[in-house]
Order: sequence, then structure tokens, then C-alpha cells
Amino acid sequence: MELKTRRIVHTGVTKYPTDKWTAQLLREATPWGKGPKYLIRDRDCKYATQFSAVAVSTGIKELETPYRTPQANGICERFMGSLRRECLDHILIHDDKYLERVTTEYTTYFDQERPHQGIEQRIPNHNDLPKSKLTTGRITSKVILGGLHHSYLRTAYLN
Repeated sequence: MELKTRRIVHTGVTKYPTDKWTAQLLREATPWGKGPKYLIRDRDCKYATQFSAVAVSTGIKELETPYRTPQANGICERFMGSLRRECLDHILIHDDKYLERVTTEYTTYFDQERPHQGIEQRIPNHNDLPKSKLTTGRITSKVILGGLHHSYLRTAYLN
């Protein structure tokens, strides 16, 4: 997740995360060696030598959070809580592929449709755009996750 914009960079789903799996996710999230300057992570054993080797090879400095302090990585923890409260608590997940599809759809919603309080009710992928000044026009609704969420957009009337 990018700190300034709250944009999700990459997601992955597995029952059993390992060092090898997290290293592969980091490779996928940093194609062609392009990546962030810093990566904040906890001290879980799934971030071991292979993960650290990929981070070093792409020029990323790992910052480990102190023990038992989830607030040290609050933005990521907030996303995980939102994913759980706004999505996974309301959907019956029946297999890994379905969980991955739901997570991907929610992440797209989170990045492209959902306003965030931490960035003045802006949307992460549209953070640099000015707020809309439209006060009249037709409001359209887009269904997300089978109706669990909706996205609303005001379209201008054409004369």
C-alpha cells in the first residue's frame, strides 16, 4: 500500500503464507526493480531470508515494526480491518479462488470507488483530481460485490 495515496499496490491470498510465497509476491509487486524506498512489515517468520533478499535486490529498505504494536503499521492494519468488516464478514467464502476474486474486487473498489477520510474523502486512484463541483444531474449507481457495496456518480445534464 502506498502511504500518501492509500492505494493498494498488490494483493495475494493463501492459507499458508511462507517466506517463499511472500518473496514471490514482492517480486510481482515490484516489476523491473521498481519499488518503494521503504517497506514496513511486522516480525512474522513469513518475512525471512528469501523475502529480505528480494527486498535488498530491488533497493527496498525493510522497516520492522516493534513487537505487538499493530498501530505502528496503522494504514495497512486499517485496510485489513476494512476488508474484513466491509467485505469478508458478509460473504460466505467457499474456496481459495473465490476468496481471491472477492479480495481483488474489493481492492479495486477500495482504490477506485471508495472515499477515504485520511485523504479528505478522496479516492486513492483519483487523489490528484479536484473535487467535483457538480450539484445537478442524474445520479447513477454501480453494484459492487453483488450489491454489498454501491458506487454513485453524478452525470451532468447535457442541454
